[in-house]
Amino acid sequence: MPQNRRFLLQRRPDGEPVPEDFELITEDTPELADGQFLIRNHYASLDPAMRGWMDDADSYMPPIPLGAPVRASTIGVVEESRADGFEKGQWVMGLHALEDYSVSQAGGFTQPIDPGMVPEVTNFLSLFGAVGMTAYFGLFDVCEPKAGETVLVTGAAGAVGSIVGQLAKITGCKVIGIAGGPEKCAKLTERYGYDVAIDYRGKDQAALESEIAAAAPNGVDVIFENVGGIILDAGLENIAMKGRIGLCGLISEYNTDPVGARNLWRLIVKRAKIEGLLVADYVERFGEGAATMGEWASAGKLVVDEHIDDGLENAYEAFMRLFAGSNQGKMILKIA
Repeated sequence: MPQNRRFLLQRRPDGEPVPEDFELITEDTPELADGQFLIRNHYASLDPAMRGWMDDADSYMPPIPLGAPVRASTIGVVEESRADGFEKGQWVMGLHALEDYSVSQAGGFTQPIDPGMVPEVTNFLSLFGAVGMTAYFGLFDVCEPKAGETVLVTGAAGAVGSIVGQLAKITGCKVIGIAGGPEKCAKLTERYGYDVAIDYRGKDQAALESEIAAAAPNGVDVIFENVGGIILDAGLENIAMKGRIGLCGLISEYNTDPVGARNLWRLIVKRAKIEGLLVADYVERFGEGAATMGEWASAGKLVVDEHIDDGLENAYEAFMRLFAGSNQGKMILKIA
């Protein structure tokens, strides 16, 4: 069996992760048991949620054990197989780890994929993966936008946010995006079709509230929330009557003590509602979402950007781009 490089979590990060929290090792790949198959990972998805998995805290997934490789969604090719339904040379996608080779088994989350169905195989980690499905089901099932309404997306230039804004425009909504820096804000309006882009950098909550109010004088009907902190509070200050907030992420608080929303009283005033969303609830409907978004992408109504860094040895630097905001699209690590 081949040698396997593995990017391990060696200690729980205290705030922002540092290189010493991880270790890249090389070890033998274990022999396969009946029902198992070996995957040569080609690409891994790097997502903010991975930071939460590193903490020893109760969540929707168990913490990554210390000394284990960092969990990640990957796509790769079956190298060897002792499992029915998985043949050598077959492309697969599943929740594995940041490592050259992963052992999986039939009956798990790993599923075959057909690279011929998409322009690039990495699209299974962006538009047709958990990112795209989070945007699709989070917006349409949780937020329920209607034509003519105003939608506010925070983290709007990120992997999920950039797709949410486009889906809202397809629905016939006015779309406002909040992002960091003039380059990303220009991308919102020029590439993703946002009506208004708000740069949060260097602004306090009052300034953000004012800019949202100017862009949405009748209030915001839908907030697709990815950031939290003062940005969420600024959106809540502008929520419209019977508004809906889909809580997808709180990236501003992942490396700090939680701030919490202080404007929740606006939900009472406006009889609005907030609901958490998790893409795992929609796995059985992925085919539905992928088919619809595939049609829109083929028609030129959807674009997706991917930022691919090369090399498992660069996993830490690539992962930290998510918190520095230096990635220019869905963050993906090329392993093979």
